[in-house]
Amino acid sequence: MNDTSKPSATPDPAKELASDSSPIDPRDFRNALGTYATGVTIITAADSNGRPYGLTCNSFASVSLNPPLVLWSLLLYSSSLNVFQSATHFAVNVLGSSQQALANKFAKSSEDKFAGVEWDAGLGRAPVLRESVANFQCRSVGRYYGGDHVIFLGAVEAYSYNTTEPLVFLRGGFGQFQTADERNSKDEI
Repeated sequence: MNDTSKPSATPDPAKELASDSSPIDPRDFRNALGTYATGVTIITAADSNGRPYGLTCNSFASVSLNPPLVLWSLLLYSSSLNVFQSATHFAVNVLGSSQQALANKFAKSSEDKFAGVEWDAGLGRAPVLRESVANFQCRSVGRYYGGDHVIFLGAVEAYSYNTTEPLVFLRGGFGQFQTADERNSKDEI
């Protein structure tokens, strides 16, 4: 029996894209992904000193209802990566349609993103934004490396929500979802 390893016939996607040997153009791929409308969230956590951290994220998704699991991903080069990797808990705060300015604020680097923002310390001291449409307080249960991102898996330990309209992100811009019934009722007026 021969134990020598043979090269894999399937290329590693992370190495393929990094080497420029992929037939996929990164900018065009991003444009294609932008056709998929997502909600907008602010993911928060506290560092070991209790200082709050947060960032705008649209890679949030549900994973499982039983047990209740969610995920989100963060760029490997993010300045707050160490905080989220070390935190025992994180909160996913789903933004409302009137919170575009807040989404923009947390999308940029700044010394104190929480200045003027009303929030409460949740599980693991992760900030829970008071005006969010929904929030999911999660215990961090796993991290997985995928290409240029880290995927965080969280077990939902508490959540709340209301009926405020959520903020939507599509093709590089913010908006609001409108059902067919809502569109039709405006056309009748």
